[in-house]
Amino acid sequence: MTQQPNIVVIMADQLAPHFCGAYGHKTAKTPNIDALAARGMRFDGAYCNSPLCAPSRFAFMSGQRVSRIAAYDNASEFPASVPTFAHYLAMLGYHTCLSGKMHFVGPDQKHGFRDRITTDIYPSDFAWTPNWDQHEERIDKWYHNMQTVKESGRAVATFQTDYDDEVEYAARRWLVDRGRDRAGGDQTPFCLVTSFIHPHDPYVAKPEWWDLYSDDEIDLPEYPLTPDQQDPFGRRVMDGIEASDVPLTEEEVRRARRAYLANVSYFDSKVGAMVKALEDIGELDNTIVIVTSDHGDMLGERGLWYKMTFFEHSARVPLVMAGPGVVQGATPNACSLVDLLPTFLDAADGGTDILAEPVDGRSLMPLARGENDPVDEAIGEYCAEMTSHPVFMIRRGTLKYIHCDADPAQLYDLSIDPMEKVNLAADPTYAKQAQAFAEEVRATWDTAALREDVMRRQRSRLKLHAAMDAGAGAHWDYDPPSDATQQYVRNHMDWTVAADRYRLDVVEDRES
Repeated sequence: MTQQPNIVVIMADQLAPHFCGAYGHKTAKTPNIDALAARGMRFDGAYCNSPLCAPSRFAFMSGQRVSRIAAYDNASEFPASVPTFAHYLAMLGYHTCLSGKMHFVGPDQKHGFRDRITTDIYPSDFAWTPNWDQHEERIDKWYHNMQTVKESGRAVATFQTDYDDEVEYAARRWLVDRGRDRAGGDQTPFCLVTSFIHPHDPYVAKPEWWDLYSDDEIDLPEYPLTPDQQDPFGRRVMDGIEASDVPLTEEEVRRARRAYLANVSYFDSKVGAMVKALEDIGELDNTIVIVTSDHGDMLGERGLWYKMTFFEHSARVPLVMAGPGVVQGATPNACSLVDLLPTFLDAADGGTDILAEPVDGRSLMPLARGENDPVDEAIGEYCAEMTSHPVFMIRRGTLKYIHCDADPAQLYDLSIDPMEKVNLAADPTYAKQAQAFAEEVRATWDTAALREDVMRRQRSRLKLHAAMDAGAGAHWDYDPPSDATQQYVRNHMDWTVAADRYRLDVVEDRES
């Protein structure tokens, strides 16, 4: 057993905790996530820091809010100069690896990872830049619409299942190689991030996962809203994804939710595969395993789909942690993905003196150990499509406050209103809290300066993308290196030495 624990992060894309068995969903079949929760800590108030893929992931990697590193949208560059937990863990002696999606934008496609063993699934350039100068115009070419929901169902294969199967295979093989290292005497701790695209839309599932469910056990959205019932931001999102104009039948909604649950189970099988690989190499007991997601999915609640809002189904994420030093239990404390960088450093016995830049999170290891944590807070920022101004969320205790300069404030008490049906921002009973939150927003963010920076960077990237389309520069899409001359058995090798290196006996045989 190594002195420092290994760290394995298994990340979903667009997985709301509401659709996991470990979080109480009555139909979801997630035995592997449930098993981790049964022996570890379940975080019931975990949030993303921005309800969109790339900004959320950049915050997760850096431990910094998106406004601090200008990670505004899905085409924002993640600067190579921003330190990540992969950099810090390497400094602490870890062998680091990324298998799967991280939506890095820009020429740096590793961001501190020693190994990156798959390509990404989405563009790494500036193609998906929103345009606040034309915020009232609907994005079409690369944006969501209701056709995605209408086409939900079954398929033998999709680009998403191709990708996730490759991610699983590559990650398992990498873990087996760490087992081979152990057998050869190398006890270097490792950190693996294995990141899958499911259950992200399109809501299309392989038949074997679709067949785990039946139509009559699929619940419909609990709180559907019409366009006229929406708050202004919700209405813009509803219009932007065409949900205002393209009606869905009950059957279409049910099919989409069934396929989503099927893909949640498919993702859960990947969790099981990673745990099994750790067992196979004898490292499970010395590995902290974390299951989480970059954001959730509204999946028809409030008449909305996908993400891009700070409502619970969109902004909350599952966060389950198990392994050495982690007790069994559940904690209600609000936390967020920026907390994971300091958590990893704490688990790896690294002090704050290693930090090159300030971070916005705190270690969750005290909560994981079952100790009290006075911090009960998560902060979110959204500066992407379907708005013309930055949107902020403060979740503190049971209250959630949402602010946008262009919209009326929103305040919800989640202890009595988990579906966020009643906006309390103008309720006299909550006047003091609403005022305090409003003052906190003014003190924390210069919203006008932030908006100007967002728009300046959008204009620049839109021009750069046009230039790149015209032939300027080089493609940034990651191409994993491969050298066939060093694989399997080659003439310059002693085949008995190669065979001995590749053979990894079962743990019981190695110990006997």
